[in-house]
Amino acid sequence: MPGEQEDKRVGSETHAGKPATTGRRRLPRDPRRWIARLARAASPGTRRQPDQVRGHWVLRHKWFLAVLALGTVLRALAMLGYRPALWFPDSYTYIVTVFKPRPDLVRPAGYSIFLKLLEPLHAFAAVTVVQHLLGLATGVLIYRAARKAPRWVATLATVPVLLDAYQVQLEHLLVSDTLFMFLVVAAVALCTTRRPATVVAIGLLLATATLTRTVGQPLIVVLAAWFVLRGRLRWTGLLVAAALVPILAYGAWFHATYQRVGLVGANGVFLYARTMSFADCEKMDPPADLKVLCDPRPPDRRPPSQEYIWAKDSPLVLLPDITFSKENDDLAARFAMLAITSQPLDYAASVLEEFGRSFRWDRPIYPDAEIYGYYQFPGTAPGPPGRYPAQVGAEYAKLYEQGAIGTEIVEPYAGWLRAYQSMVRLPGLVLLGLLLLPPAAALIRRRRGQRLAGAPAWLVPWSVAVVLLVTPAAAAEFDYRYVLPAVPLACLAAAQSIRPDLRGQSGS
Repeated sequence: MPGEQEDKRVGSETHAGKPATTGRRRLPRDPRRWIARLARAASPGTRRQPDQVRGHWVLRHKWFLAVLALGTVLRALAMLGYRPALWFPDSYTYIVTVFKPRPDLVRPAGYSIFLKLLEPLHAFAAVTVVQHLLGLATGVLIYRAARKAPRWVATLATVPVLLDAYQVQLEHLLVSDTLFMFLVVAAVALCTTRRPATVVAIGLLLATATLTRTVGQPLIVVLAAWFVLRGRLRWTGLLVAAALVPILAYGAWFHATYQRVGLVGANGVFLYARTMSFADCEKMDPPADLKVLCDPRPPDRRPPSQEYIWAKDSPLVLLPDITFSKENDDLAARFAMLAITSQPLDYAASVLEEFGRSFRWDRPIYPDAEIYGYYQFPGTAPGPPGRYPAQVGAEYAKLYEQGAIGTEIVEPYAGWLRAYQSMVRLPGLVLLGLLLLPPAAALIRRRRGQRLAGAPAWLVPWSVAVVLLVTPAAAAEFDYRYVLPAVPLACLAAAQSIRPDLRGQSGS
């Protein structure tokens, strides 16, 4: 038949050494059709115009863009309703460091450097604008890092960081947590890189995060372990080196200032306060020099742990010299280690109790009404600071603003936010579900025989989120604002666990 003869001729020509088509494509029987197709493709009228490309991109990501727009509106309401910012007791300490550039004994100076960079604007409103932009950028990073999950899943992963009322309120506070969250999420989002230069960037981001909040230190170990699991030992060295250089430089500055080793001078004090929720001197039998730190009250009648750092009647505060002197910090550290080694089960139970506060459905007042109130959009303007160090910081804040400071509450915008905050938040029980989803999904796939090569991509954000939740519970005390930086990472881990083909591969 004619068709068979044609096929035979084609085959004979191919075996004779003439070019053949690649793959399974057949040679065109009618070259005129291919010429017509090429002509249509080359025609200017058929090319996709830039507006068409942008329109196509908007349609593909329309749900995320809608969530991002709503998050932008919420942040605009915060700027309109609470001008120029909301204050926290720590805010004043950060501002003192702006004008007295020296390491602080309690907090590293990373956030103060951030404030210093914005000082030429002489406006705390500019600080809150930048922090709100960092919050929005965090949402973009989460969406981008979850890009291999279904788009609706990636969009849902951004909802807590973009729309949670407490997240918006935290960004409006003059505290370090928003900057810290952005730095950590950026480092985690870069972990699928193939480029050594990006690994260096990850190390620098982790160093900056550590110098913003010291809880960033264990994250260097977590991300270094990730590259070890991937068999990238050289990259692990690059990451650690890039992280350690700025940290060691800051440590040298701290040592030159106080003749002490470390980044802060309060680790022992905070750990002492942590152990006072269970420490029993009868069980510990401390030496004479440590007995001055004992509290004779039973643990269930004691105040929250942080009161042992700041309250005037605290055994530690009553000691000679300032609370964070080297002698007092060393004494507090010795007491804390004796309490932990003498009562390991009590310590473990106390840590689990504090850790469990992150996963409650409700939001009870803790550690006290004053601290709890700082995390709410207020209905009345807060008064001036009461403690002397904060009063000193308030004077420097006036220099920063070049004018009066305070918070002006403007209705109806502030009222809309208060109503929104009373209804929209991420319950702790949902956060627990997000953290349980990735290992549960991995277990289900393993039982089905769907084993993946290499470490799963969700392991990095999941591990970082857990560390961010456990570390304060183990070394200090539960605080609602310590939970929020872990939330976007938990959401990212959950999103990355949805697809079984999301493996820990470079460039994925």
